[in-house]
Amino acid sequence: MIVVMKKGASAQDISNVVGRVELDGYKASLTEGEERTIIGLVGESPTPLREDNYSSMSGVERVMRVSVPYKLTSREYHPMDTHVALNGSQAGANKVLVIAGPCSVESREQTIEIACAVKEAGATALRGGAFKPRTSPYSFQGHGETGLKWLAEARERTGLPIVTEVMDPGLVGMVAEYADVLQVGARNMQNFVLLSEVGRSQHTVLLKRGMANTMEDLLMSAEYILAQGNQRVMLCERGIRTFEKYTRNTFDINAIPVLKARTHLPVIADPSHAVGYSEHVTSIALAAVAAGADGLIVEVHPTPERALSDGRQSLNYDGFKQMMQRIQLVAQAVGRSA
Repeated sequence: MIVVMKKGASAQDISNVVGRVELDGYKASLTEGEERTIIGLVGESPTPLREDNYSSMSGVERVMRVSVPYKLTSREYHPMDTHVALNGSQAGANKVLVIAGPCSVESREQTIEIACAVKEAGATALRGGAFKPRTSPYSFQGHGETGLKWLAEARERTGLPIVTEVMDPGLVGMVAEYADVLQVGARNMQNFVLLSEVGRSQHTVLLKRGMANTMEDLLMSAEYILAQGNQRVMLCERGIRTFEKYTRNTFDINAIPVLKARTHLPVIADPSHAVGYSEHVTSIALAAVAAGADGLIVEVHPTPERALSDGRQSLNYDGFKQMMQRIQLVAQAVGRSA
């Protein structure tokens, strides 16, 4: 349930409503807009929620029930866009942000080289996996903490914040020491213990949609993070598994405008994992921007044919530069910047 305060409601009016929420055994979450404050009621309590108890209080304009199961994540609860800070920009605002880098961190020298290259082309942040979840136990699994140190050095050289995956709840603290954004990958989207832990970290989180999950599944997973008081969450559409064989996954372009309509959280698109073939990545990226994506996360490698993981879907430096130039044109055409 949400309580919408009147325009110009006093601080005491707001405090009184919050006090009543807590007295009833629920948790109050405040969203302060330019004109009105919205107070959300979440949690469980033996005390029934009665709208009349709040609608009659001083300063209250109206009381509304939230009809969807994801409360904190929904636009009903939080009608204004959430902006997530990233390298001096805001994901969810007008600028389309681009996170770029290798699938996996392979060496110190290469990590720094890639960071410099994507920054020069206009990237907002550096992506790179120090820990890699792989389908085969015999595939390259990443360099672990050593890889995180290489990423941190690349950040020192370029100023680009780090986006990297965390796979285990017990590793959240260590990864958070190095990373600016904790990525929860598609395979871990419903690892609820991990979601709660990254929520408690209060670090910015990039949450990827699972390959066989619905949009509601994704929003419910985000709810776990927000329930820990962490609203610095970005959602990521990275394609879903279908019967199609000519692409790695099927990019769900529907998800971008639908998610933007249902949640206040920024939506990032991952064209690399979506299509799986570098020659098509730019086309999917352009479509995502046109559909309203707040940003992109793209894999870039100096020699994709030699990459230790996901080389087939990685852009080389020239391909990334060309993609960035074309993104600017599409962004401008839909009233955005890049």
